[in-house]
Amino acid sequence: MRTTALDAATLEKLVSAAIAAPSIHNTQPWRFRLDPLTTTIEVRAATERALRSTDPLARALHLSVGAAVFNLRVAVAHFGWEPVPRLLPDPAEPGLLASVRLAGPLPGDRPPGGPDEHHPAHRPPHRPELYDVLWRRHSSRLPFSDRPLPADLLAELTEAAHAEGARLTLPDALATERLMELTAEAERRSVGDPARRQESRRWIREGAPDGMPGRVLGPQDVTGRVPLRDFSALRPEHYRPAVAFERNPVIAVLSTAHDRRADWLRAGQALEHVLLVATAHGARTSLLHQALEWPDLRWVLRDPRDRMEHVQMLIRLGYGPDGPASPRRPAAQVTDEARGPAAT
Repeated sequence: MRTTALDAATLEKLVSAAIAAPSIHNTQPWRFRLDPLTTTIEVRAATERALRSTDPLARALHLSVGAAVFNLRVAVAHFGWEPVPRLLPDPAEPGLLASVRLAGPLPGDRPPGGPDEHHPAHRPPHRPELYDVLWRRHSSRLPFSDRPLPADLLAELTEAAHAEGARLTLPDALATERLMELTAEAERRSVGDPARRQESRRWIREGAPDGMPGRVLGPQDVTGRVPLRDFSALRPEHYRPAVAFERNPVIAVLSTAHDRRADWLRAGQALEHVLLVATAHGARTSLLHQALEWPDLRWVLRDPRDRMEHVQMLIRLGYGPDGPASPRRPAAQVTDEARGPAAT
């Protein structure tokens, strides 16, 4: 699709695509604003939606915003512009986490043989079909089958993370068991922590445009092998009978070389890139973040052979039922008034 003007309807579609991204507890901690003078969409943290107990450093908030930024890039390219992202663009405004300028047109719109036609910086950063995929992607907290994931898909997922400045690794069975044990320990701690337990329960919301309605929470693994988050923290009205999950869970580890705010935003973009590619291939995904919420457990999530990596997310992969999607707030609720002259 090609367009030349950023009108209100197109801006709404771009923001709607961005907010289809995943966020911790589906808090949707973002706000968007257009600077029409530079045709730049600014992405800010909605700090009132931060999880003070679960995410005191706002690392998961940054990952959530980074995922939204990737979706925004995909949508901008879909509408014919070249997305030019910047992370933490204004040191004087720490709440401004990223911006995406609508430059362009995309390489396909340039005259053949133009000077930038084959320059790597001007090639689409992702598969064009990801725009259609981002509307379908959501976490599945249901059991997966034991059908193996093909090697070429795993390689493509690794390349997707690498394209965003992150690293995706697939641990072997023994290492995966260790990761699951650490996740289970983190889950026990969180359920036993009154502040985190109450914070989690507050985001179980029926009929709301955010949070976690009961239908998406999913069951627990009867064997305890796959320790999905118990959002209800043992609250009886949200209890679902435990069922058998996959015998050999496939867990991908997303990590970065450094652990600064910009790295968290890059990790969020890498996360969404990986999730969209998996969805495009018919694979299901869910996120295991519990151990990352405890500094000591996050430290030992690292591969003992590579002490320099900083783990940002564990991603469960497989084939199985799609499961219900979580709600999203309307674009108008997360879009601030444009700065400067109104957009045309």
